[in-house]
Amino acid sequence: MSDYYTHDDRENQSGHRSEIPSQQGSTTSSSADQRREPSLGDAAPGPTPGLASGPTSDRARAPSEPSSAHATAAGGRTPASAQAGLAHERRDERRYIRVTPTFEVRFDDGNRFRGIDLSQGGFALESPRQMRDGARIKGEIAVQTASAELLVPVSAVCRHSQALAGRGGVHQAGFEITDIGPSHLELLRQVVRAHLAGRPLDVEGMLQGEDPQTPRKRRGAGSTPQPAQRPPKPLGRYVALFMAFAVLAVVAAATAYRNFMLIEPSFAAVTAPRIDIRAPSPGILMAHDLKAGDKVERDANLTSVKDVDLESDLILAQAAHRYNSQLIDNLQQHLDNANGGQVSLANSAQPASGETVSFETVSPDIARARIEQFETARDFQSSRVTALEARQSQNEIYSPCNCLVAWALSSADGTYINESEKIMTLIRTGDDEVMVEALVHMDDIDRIEPDQLAYLSLPNASGPVSARVRSVALDIERQPRAGFPSWVRQQQNVASVLLVPEDPLPTESVGTPVDVRFTEAPLLGATAEWVWQSGRAVVQGVSHLVSGLTDDDDETAQSAG
Repeated sequence: MSDYYTHDDRENQSGHRSEIPSQQGSTTSSSADQRREPSLGDAAPGPTPGLASGPTSDRARAPSEPSSAHATAAGGRTPASAQAGLAHERRDERRYIRVTPTFEVRFDDGNRFRGIDLSQGGFALESPRQMRDGARIKGEIAVQTASAELLVPVSAVCRHSQALAGRGGVHQAGFEITDIGPSHLELLRQVVRAHLAGRPLDVEGMLQGEDPQTPRKRRGAGSTPQPAQRPPKPLGRYVALFMAFAVLAVVAAATAYRNFMLIEPSFAAVTAPRIDIRAPSPGILMAHDLKAGDKVERDANLTSVKDVDLESDLILAQAAHRYNSQLIDNLQQHLDNANGGQVSLANSAQPASGETVSFETVSPDIARARIEQFETARDFQSSRVTALEARQSQNEIYSPCNCLVAWALSSADGTYINESEKIMTLIRTGDDEVMVEALVHMDDIDRIEPDQLAYLSLPNASGPVSARVRSVALDIERQPRAGFPSWVRQQQNVASVLLVPEDPLPTESVGTPVDVRFTEAPLLGATAEWVWQSGRAVVQGVSHLVSGLTDDDDETAQSAG
């Protein structure tokens, strides 16, 4: 009894032999996604270009690496001639190329089965019954040729068996070759290559050492090979090469001149006049919605400070002024009604804190003197009210110019501030106020003079910006400037040089470090700077392009993952 059939079919297996038709061709093969091997479909007679590399690459595979493609499926195939084309499959499914020669599989127990397709890694056959997955068999593959029959002994294992639709219970089984001799593997490879070449397998040619691909190569090479003629080298290639070397030399010369002949400062940055807004008095900072980067117009209300003590003093001063005014009016009225007699008046020119004011009776002369005292006290309180109101008006803070807010203290949760504490920092943005300040070493300061030409290189600019020297000073200007860090000014052997750009710089660039070069020869300096800037622009463009492509590849890989 054969143990390669399934349990249900073993009882009906004895004595059965499948008949092998004698006509050429073969039945349909298994689907490519089950066998995981490229299938060979019908094609026009003649050699099939581009397929010779498939079998050649299979030569490098060891016999111990049989195709697992036959292990997964062996579907039906439509009849095809010996000259067949190759159907495309996915790259990850391709291991061995399958062909459909005329062959049969003979088991050691005497059973014979018709072959469907064949490759170096396995084969598919027709079976009247379903075979058991994992069944191991020994036998030989009999390949029919025009003049002889080639026998290839193999050991194989069944990987898949399925019924063919509309075939009346006929099954298709796929086997993976597990053991084959090196010489038989080479013979199997010759069978595959001969079928791919579209030529019948010639046993005599194999004995004489002629490969099935040899006639094709001979026809492609021609009977009388002509000596190869070298094509003339185009002149444009040499011209382009010479121009590339010339451009490289010019860029190198400009870089050397810029680095060694032009004056380079120790540090340079874009600066602008700075205005610090400080608290006029201690108190609570009122709410405002200003933040860094906002633009404010001249005389625009910025914020205010609520001084509780100042407001209390103002209220008391106003009350004392009204009290003295009322005393004067009452005393003058009593003096007019007394007709030279005694006058009753208050004994104080200021209201007492929670105490009752006492009165006394005096002569008219004393009453007139007291009226003068009350008027003096009233005038003092009036001046005090005016002073307190002036101080309170200073707590309303307005913009001194058309400025840009560089920094603003948050007013959230009623922030309390002390007197002279910084509230905001504004930057003036008028004409010729955004300049570049450079610190030049004392060894080079004698080579710089007012109105001298210099070139600025901003980080994101594609070309140089021309500028003129405005002033040279050993100390910083009295007016503070924003954008220049204080720690840089700690150097003791540098001088401050202010540069006015010929083209206005954006206000947003305040605080940006810049590359500055002072030139004593404007023509050479301008040429060197333009060449260097152009080379830098090209390098930056290429770098951005490469980084963009790299980012796109990373995003594609992440999306695919």
